[in-house]
Amino acid sequence: MKDINWNDYSLETQAIRAGHRRTHEDEHSMPIFATSSYVFKSAEEAALRFTGQKPGNIYSRFTNPTVTAFQERLALMEKGERCLAFASGMAAIMAVGMGLLKAGDHVVCSRGVFGNTVLMFQNYFGKFGVETDFVDLIDAAAWEAAIKPNTRFLFLETPSNPLTEIADIAALADIAHAHGCLLIVDNCFCTPVLQKPLDLGADIVVHSATKYIDGQGRCVGGAVVAGDDIMEKSIYPYLRTGGATMSPFNAWVFLSGLETLAVRMKAHCDSAFELALWLEQQPGVAKVHYPGLPSHAQHELAKRQQSHFGGIVSFELSGGKEHAWKLIDATEMVSITANLGDVKTTITHPATTTHGRLTPEARSVAGIKDGLVRISVGLEAIDDIKKDLSKGLA
Repeated sequence: MKDINWNDYSLETQAIRAGHRRTHEDEHSMPIFATSSYVFKSAEEAALRFTGQKPGNIYSRFTNPTVTAFQERLALMEKGERCLAFASGMAAIMAVGMGLLKAGDHVVCSRGVFGNTVLMFQNYFGKFGVETDFVDLIDAAAWEAAIKPNTRFLFLETPSNPLTEIADIAALADIAHAHGCLLIVDNCFCTPVLQKPLDLGADIVVHSATKYIDGQGRCVGGAVVAGDDIMEKSIYPYLRTGGATMSPFNAWVFLSGLETLAVRMKAHCDSAFELALWLEQQPGVAKVHYPGLPSHAQHELAKRQQSHFGGIVSFELSGGKEHAWKLIDATEMVSITANLGDVKTTITHPATTTHGRLTPEARSVAGIKDGLVRISVGLEAIDDIKKDLSKGLA
């Protein structure tokens, strides 16, 4: 197979072809290397590989050809120097924390992150002497005011989950770097098709590959993308030791997901935009949260920072939790599940699912009301999605 510089190609082409090193069997599709270990030609070669003096596979906890192909492909798409894959999105965030933090460090985190991310910083990193302060995602002054001399990094999701608020990545990167901190961005909602945080100044990108990268709700996985120096010194040693490893099969599924990611994201975005416009006209809908709407507070920022507005639509019902549950239970086609990024449209009630383990006070501060419903708009016919939701809106 020819040695190709995939940096010379577009994201759509990288997503289909990059990372595959054809074997002596001349296969056209990326194979699954279902092996736990690798054979060395001699004791000396084994020693050289284990000490990093000679490149090559060692053990599939941290080196596997199928996983490597996924890592190289996603790194190219994110315009990062290196990617490492993990067993889940939360495992990826855990790896960043375990690799970069020590007792006595401080983190500033957005309130608008996935509920388990809040709990990880509070309940687990906090247990080992790491302090976390949570701030309003869109308040740059609050971010800067929260930074302390021992702050190691700022962490955020944009768009936020579930209110789709948009952070100004470039502005927050400037603030972080002015204080000697790193900026870490969870790019799960946008994927590199819609947004490239590293180009905007972020230092690390994390992903839940379970969502749009897979796209069909089949596997669980995560990834971290950053510069070689951060990855080699901080993240890779944790992966090699901690073992929160992506399996070769899951990597193979995610490679297939990346191949269609660009066309899927466009379709998700187009349908989500149409659904958001429709929801704004429905009785009982008090507010629609979608960055593509002119009514969204960060609409202009989203236009500059993203190539499209995403596939997630959240909306508030005037009847509170009772109305939200009635709407959800009235659906017939839409899947009632907290997963997102699927070709199948999914619906959930964040206050009692994704953010249900937060205290009522924490949910209130984060703006997650009892009447809030989140929809991950799939690829079914948009008229069928509207018809299904209409049953509970009447």
